Amino acid sequence: MRRNSAAGLVPAAVGICIWLLPNTAGAHIVNATQGGFGSGFTHPLTGADHVLAMFAVGLWGAQMGGRPVWTLPVTFPLIMVAGGLAGMLGFELPAVEIGIALSIVAFGSVIALAWRPAELVALVLISVFAVCHGYAHGVELPHAADPADYAIGFVLATGMIHLCGIGVGLALNKPVGGRLARALGGLIGISGLYFLVPSIVAIR
Repeated sequence: MRRNSAAGLVPAAVGICIWLLPNTAGAHIVNATQGGFGSGFTHPLTGADHVLAMFAVGLWGAQMGGRPVWTLPVTFPLIMVAGGLAGMLGFELPAVEIGIALSIVAFGSVIALAWRPAELVALVLISVFAVCHGYAHGVELPHAADPADYAIGFVLATGMIHLCGIGVGLALNKPVGGRLARALGGLIGISGLYFLVPSIVAIR
């Protein structure tokens, strides 16, 4: 009965994630005429790099099991807010785009390897990259008509993407010994190279 339920979650979760996939990849610019909750909520969904990283955090948490199922997805947006604040205050964070691309490669790789470190190690890893993702949003926040509502919107959208990753991870963890989840992680990691290479070339 549980296997049937898990199997039923797969198409539903995949359908939700397909709906979330953006039409435009890597969009990190908010026009001055945009702002508020709606823009903040949709902005993380308009960058495939953000979507993949946030999805992978949920997927990794589900793969690890136990407390990380919720501690990883909760910690990531909280640290994102700190990174966003740094961006709003004008702090300089070099090579942010490289950090964002590396997060996709790193998260995909740990899932592919089914790496289950101590919870604290996993939290430190995702926190480092969460700063990069938050900073990218924070630099744009002053241009929003309502920065507070904008921030709330993108945090909620981030949480939704995490939940999507958790759902897919829980559905794929047990079938064929978790190899489906690992394969998906591998695809995510490879996808990260698509963003990493242009980011490195751009700074040269």
